Amino acid sequence: MIKKDLGLLLLIVVVGIVVAIINPRFLLPINLANTANLIGLFGILSIGQAFVIITGGIELSVGSLVALLGVLFVDFIAVQDMSWMLALPLILALGAVIGAVHGWLITRLNLQPFVVTLCGLLIYRGAARFYTADGTAGFAFGQNFPDLEFLTAGRFYGVPNTFIALVIIAVVMWIMLHRSVFGRYLYAIGKNEEAARYSGIRTGRMIMSAYVICGLLTALSAIYFAMYTRSISPASHGQFYELYAIAAAVLGGFSLRGGEGSIVGVVLGTVLLQELQNLVNLLGIPSSLNFAVMGGVILIGVLIDQQWHAIRAKRRVVAAARQTETRLSNEGSLPVVANQD
Repeated sequence: MIKKDLGLLLLIVVVGIVVAIINPRFLLPINLANTANLIGLFGILSIGQAFVIITGGIELSVGSLVALLGVLFVDFIAVQDMSWMLALPLILALGAVIGAVHGWLITRLNLQPFVVTLCGLLIYRGAARFYTADGTAGFAFGQNFPDLEFLTAGRFYGVPNTFIALVIIAVVMWIMLHRSVFGRYLYAIGKNEEAARYSGIRTGRMIMSAYVICGLLTALSAIYFAMYTRSISPASHGQFYELYAIAAAVLGGFSLRGGEGSIVGVVLGTVLLQELQNLVNLLGIPSSLNFAVMGGVILIGVLIDQQWHAIRAKRRVVAAARQTETRLSNEGSLPVVANQD
């Protein structure tokens, strides 16, 4: 863990203690389990967002994708009588394809990630509403899928399976990002895409891969959310989820400039965000202020990131000046040998 991650972990512990003192219900097993479930749901979404942010991009369509893919998944298994063992990989593949399309538009047609994903946000939300005729997609009374429900909404010894899935995915993605050539290439692209290209990295292919990973994890998250709510209104389902994902990544130390961040950080950012949301609920603060809290968190995270960059730049300048001064002083102290001729 880097210093940022340790600082974030300490902040989580301090906030948790404060919340527990203010309202002891925070430590009730049912509240902790519900919070862990939400951490799992939003954590998977945030890790996908983090892979895009590290390349210097942004993915604004994840909330609308959660709605569209969730509607399709529920319709496949509840209305079309498709086996969930077939519907699940189909939805994951669709999410990966959408991510690949986003990556292709950005890398091949040189469109801005903001424009591409903003258009996706509108298109997928509209498609979901059209598919359901602005109705609600859900399960019929008494319609159950025991195995699927256990995997997506069940608990293993009291621990939500969504949280377990988050831990497994985080470990895999940590290895991919921090212990592989693929991860080093993504960091290099985020730091300086042009320099990475000149060094021989296929930047277009790498960026497209990041969007494919984001689409895949968004599709998985859409399935979890669909089984968690069991009823989807496409006009509101998944709304502003992209902001939750961005906020978690920024809190976790990911720079919106790209090239910085860790998987541990984004998981801790998700934990802190859900802890703050839980604080709002336990204190009886109107839920309408949830977005205000989230906006404030993003703003604070960006300000901290900006100040951190300024401090690091200042330290580099001071260190370079000291090295120059030391070198000049060493050169001045060398003995001068007279010319014998």
